Amino acid sequence: MSTGLLPPVTPDVLADAVEQLSARLRKKLDAAIAGCADRAAATADGSVEVLFGEDATVTLRPGPSGAVAHADQAACTCLLAPRCLHRAAVLGAAPLVDGKVDACGAHGPVADEAAGSGAGSDTGAGPGEAWPADVPANTGSGQPVEASAGGPGRRTGAARDQAGAESAAPPALTTAQVRAAEALWAAAAEALSAGVTAGGAVVQAELLRAAHTARLAGLPRAEAAALRVVRGLRAAREQSQGQRLGDLTEAFRELLAGTASLSSGSADAGAAGSARRVYEQGGSLRVYGLCREPVLSATGYAGVTTHLIGSDSAGYTVSDVRPGGLARVKGAGSASVALGGAVLDHAGLARGGLRIVGATVSADGRLGAGRGVSATPLRGVDWSEEPAAALFARPVREAMAAVLADGAPGAGEPGGTATRLLGCDVEVLGAAGDCVVVRVSGEGPLLRLRPAHLHPELPHAANLRRIAQYPGLALRVLGRPDLDRAATLRPLAVGPVPGASATLRLPDGWKGRADLGYDRLQGEHFPGGTAGSPASEPVATGPDPLADAPLWRVRRLLETGVAGGRRAVAEAGRGTDSASLVTRLTRAGLGGAAHLAQALTAEAGRRPRDAFGRLTDASADGYARAWLASAVHLAAAERSLVAWSWS
Repeated sequence: MSTGLLPPVTPDVLADAVEQLSARLRKKLDAAIAGCADRAAATADGSVEVLFGEDATVTLRPGPSGAVAHADQAACTCLLAPRCLHRAAVLGAAPLVDGKVDACGAHGPVADEAAGSGAGSDTGAGPGEAWPADVPANTGSGQPVEASAGGPGRRTGAARDQAGAESAAPPALTTAQVRAAEALWAAAAEALSAGVTAGGAVVQAELLRAAHTARLAGLPRAEAAALRVVRGLRAAREQSQGQRLGDLTEAFRELLAGTASLSSGSADAGAAGSARRVYEQGGSLRVYGLCREPVLSATGYAGVTTHLIGSDSAGYTVSDVRPGGLARVKGAGSASVALGGAVLDHAGLARGGLRIVGATVSADGRLGAGRGVSATPLRGVDWSEEPAAALFARPVREAMAAVLADGAPGAGEPGGTATRLLGCDVEVLGAAGDCVVVRVSGEGPLLRLRPAHLHPELPHAANLRRIAQYPGLALRVLGRPDLDRAATLRPLAVGPVPGASATLRLPDGWKGRADLGYDRLQGEHFPGGTAGSPASEPVATGPDPLADAPLWRVRRLLETGVAGGRRAVAEAGRGTDSASLVTRLTRAGLGGAAHLAQALTAEAGRRPRDAFGRLTDASADGYARAWLASAVHLAAAERSLVAWSWS
């Protein structure tokens, strides 16, 4: 279903509209939503009208932000308005707003990952000032994820250490926050029990209502997780291109895990997250460019993030991401850097450096551009010079262990707040499907290089295909580990290996590195002696502990629950597949996974009834907890296998 003409709608407006419907009209809501977008028409005054026969017309009048943020901005001409099916259907067909709208109508990027990695555009923030947290981005496999602002590592400078020492422990959650988390848990449990097949507009509206309450209570991270689930349910029901059931499963796990912790009352206020990014005084800094990363969001944001490293080896980023598409991605790569009056553009900064006075830095290493910040250009450093050389000198196993230990599960995904960039020297072995197989120098492990972005107009995939044609090529790679795949790196930039004869020969202007998202490698950039063509036989990639382990059966069971709801899991537990699942897991030494999977299927089929056939316990709480326990165990087990694959 295309929603091109319909303006975005805030979650609370949609939730209110659905709540006002009678039980009879709620049953008809999903069918009414189906054709709304196709009947939408723009008017001369900027409104959007949707006709329902001759007697009813719904008009959406977005505010200055471009979003429908108030109930009176959506009107219907029928007699039942505003408690009518027409109005609720049009609001349900419109996309959810990607930002929150304040009382004045201003519209800013929402923190889809309120813990926050950043790809939003910094326009300036002083110490203690807050700026909108994050913009959803697409930086990995083509799925919506957040753009990374973690850089090579978290900020470890003296200013941050001092700030951490002086900061007081986070206060406990308030009673209102705990109650809001309990309500969101209940709504999420019901949505999980319904699954995609029964998770229509009514279920989504209940989740949006609880998410709105969570935001008002000061739980922006929980609200963001709920919005991701709702968007995932919508995409799955509409069978949108690029939608993956695994992404929705992960979104449910993060939402349930977060709300379970908050509703227990044991978490502190820090677990609530922050909808605004706070910048602290960073003093004087010397930072040097590492590479540029294009950012292209599935929800309409685009731009670039430039990764930097400080003289103290801490990681920093400068981002320029605003509403736009592919054209903005390409333009932002060479746009001026809005940082303290610096005259560099992002292309120059990625290969140069800056001396920053009065720097403002967020906790995840993002540089702000406050009024007191001034910056002057510095000569860039080659990857063979310090501090950049330290990224490639560290053994990959040790570096990967630091990535995995840098945050909670999920934090190391593309764009997560704890994401580190990993550098290593490799030898190209050849192609295997859509990846390049390489071996880390010094008898290291086999790695798979996969495109950091799959958009066909970005050169990531084309550059890797050309690299795969040169087996034996020595390559220095800087990229982001893929924590969902065994021994997989998504490279952002490559360069020659110092002292190697069969290595890249890049132009002087590239300063010893090629940004795979912007620069295109050509034949003259490769050594002539190793020039080759694609191998006739695919290269062996070695064992894949994730694919070889029977854990994929647990993943399929969890995804079955997300797709078909509680009933689908109960049916899976009644057949021979359930006994086979437990047996295979037990034989593989995965007794914990077997026990939790068995408990999940048993809980899914537990529907106690009284003598009259009425349910005595209709709550989805027990089922959601059993599903979450199995999902958390699976994530931990897969993370351990990924860590082993890098050894």
